[in-house]
Amino acid sequence: MRDRMVVIISGANSGIGRAAASRFASAGFHVVMACRDLSASRSVQQEIIEKSGNDNVSLLELDLASLSSIRHFCSTFRQTFDQLDVLIHNAAYLKHGVKTYQLSPDQIELSFATNLIGPYLMTKLLMEPLRKSSDARILHACSTNIKHFFDPKRKIEFDNLQGEFKDKRPYSTYKMYGDSKMALFMMTKRLAEELKPDHIQVNALQIPATQISKRTIDNLSPIWRTLAVLQNLFNPLPDEVAECYYQICTAEKYANLSGHLFNKQGEVILPGLSKPDPLTQAKQIFGSTYYPAYADDPDTIQQVWELCTKWAQH
Repeated sequence: MRDRMVVIISGANSGIGRAAASRFASAGFHVVMACRDLSASRSVQQEIIEKSGNDNVSLLELDLASLSSIRHFCSTFRQTFDQLDVLIHNAAYLKHGVKTYQLSPDQIELSFATNLIGPYLMTKLLMEPLRKSSDARILHACSTNIKHFFDPKRKIEFDNLQGEFKDKRPYSTYKMYGDSKMALFMMTKRLAEELKPDHIQVNALQIPATQISKRTIDNLSPIWRTLAVLQNLFNPLPDEVAECYYQICTAEKYANLSGHLFNKQGEVILPGLSKPDPLTQAKQIFGSTYYPAYADDPDTIQQVWELCTKWAQH
């Protein structure tokens, strides 16, 4: 099928993903909503079609935490579409307040399964249709959570990704989320290098705290649910971030940029200093100009890459 530009957006039934699906549909793209819960997504699909006036909004089942689900999704997509122009890995796992170690169906820590391994495998399985686009772009939804890595003691917990120390270490979905998002950014940098010969751009967006959908809030524990409701009073709407998705994935000024992390203004975020003075450290932590130097550590990037390639073979 090839009568218009095609975009896949994971987690397109709520929040930023929903707003992005609407934005791309309004621009005339054929939007493929990749969602875990089809029953909850059909009404959103219909709403986007009506709002955009674009009937080319498809809905396919995808659970990014499941390797078999990813393979099935990609096989189904390739049977219908010959070409893919934009791939946005928007879906993520974070459930505040959970203290019991969470594993995916494939026995990978759930944050890493959903936020890192899933996007990597999905990209690899969609390489053929991506290569057929004259301007293919991949975007990873990163997070301001990675700023915790400005702390020189913070490291990715590689040795506990299958629950090796689940009975000895406290489990924090918030920390695992941050670890997985830092790993995602590192994978972005390495994947961009790998895909240079194919002229496929791979970037990440550091998403700030954004208004959370009611559906997401309802899944939180009571204390986090209350905090989320209060947070929504001050945080920007998902539409603002969705517009950033759209610009990075379509605008000419981003066409030759790859391997970068962007802030919500669409500016390239620069590598921070590993040993800054106190004033510079404060600017790095509270601003949106620098990312932690940890992200450029070659040994850690290699560990992330080996983790991705290992699980993609399962």
